[in-house]
Amino acid sequence: MNFQQLRAVREAARNGYNLTEVAHVLYTSQPGVSRQIRELEDELGVDIFIRAGKRLTGLTPPGEAILPIVDRLLLESENLRRAGADFHASRSGQLSIAATHSQARYALPLVVRDFREQFPDVALHLHQGSPRQVAEMLLSGAADIGVATEALTGYASLATLPGYRWTHSVVVPPGHPLLAQQESGRPLTLQSLVRFPIITYEQGYTGRSHIDESFAAAEVTPNVVLTAMDADVIKTYVELGMGIGIVASIAFDEERDRNLRAIDAGHLFKVNTTRIALRKGVWLRAYALQFIESFVPTLKREVVLQAVSATAPDEPAAAATAQKAA
Repeated sequence: MNFQQLRAVREAARNGYNLTEVAHVLYTSQPGVSRQIRELEDELGVDIFIRAGKRLTGLTPPGEAILPIVDRLLLESENLRRAGADFHASRSGQLSIAATHSQARYALPLVVRDFREQFPDVALHLHQGSPRQVAEMLLSGAADIGVATEALTGYASLATLPGYRWTHSVVVPPGHPLLAQQESGRPLTLQSLVRFPIITYEQGYTGRSHIDESFAAAEVTPNVVLTAMDADVIKTYVELGMGIGIVASIAFDEERDRNLRAIDAGHLFKVNTTRIALRKGVWLRAYALQFIESFVPTLKREVVLQAVSATAPDEPAAAATAQKAA
């Protein structure tokens, strides 16, 4: 049994049992992948995959039981490498951050800048995606830290920690009737918003669920004419006069957005919490812990390590326990 065999099994499951894709991921040949899988099955005495001719089509019942063990073994092998690197070269290495567009654009820049100044020998990789993609990058090992507002708490294999709280704002062009309403002392209401076309986030992004919940609770139907993943896109179309925008308050800057005005909507929509997500059982390099604390000062090393050690039922706590003692 060797790690290349384990990787072949894991990647086959991850890549829809497409051995051509697996060979590409592992930088080997398709016959080589097939051989590695068959050799492991022969050693274990069971079939891990269901086959239709030479094609893999799914996992057998033994394969369903074996795959989590394979994942654990490969995670711990990576933890060994990280632990060794942490003691050998504590201020150099790589750190991958997966974040949604809004977090990468508005919440992370200053943290990234300060981190680069503090750890110039750490190669920092910033990946952007939907909340679901952020979670998948963490689970696959493509990212070390995930940052998103929605959809991170539904994964048993991820530890999530509260980051910062934020609200929404309504953005409008200068001279808009909603500004006159504010100036006259009349509060912004959901009923006043539905008088205008609305441009806001796509489903599953940047607190969109809270926006929808508020309108539904008030039994009013918003006229959403355009949705986008990124606040800059939303603001662009507001500037063109296509409607009013509902964006994260952090996404509005008076200097940068001189052609727009913002109206606080914190009283209309539920407060949102950006969360930090980590894969349970993973060894976190010292600089990764420092990045998290720089982003959210309340998330001290001990808090984060306790979270990653609270493992899912089929995952090990050994890595986090050892790291606490390091």
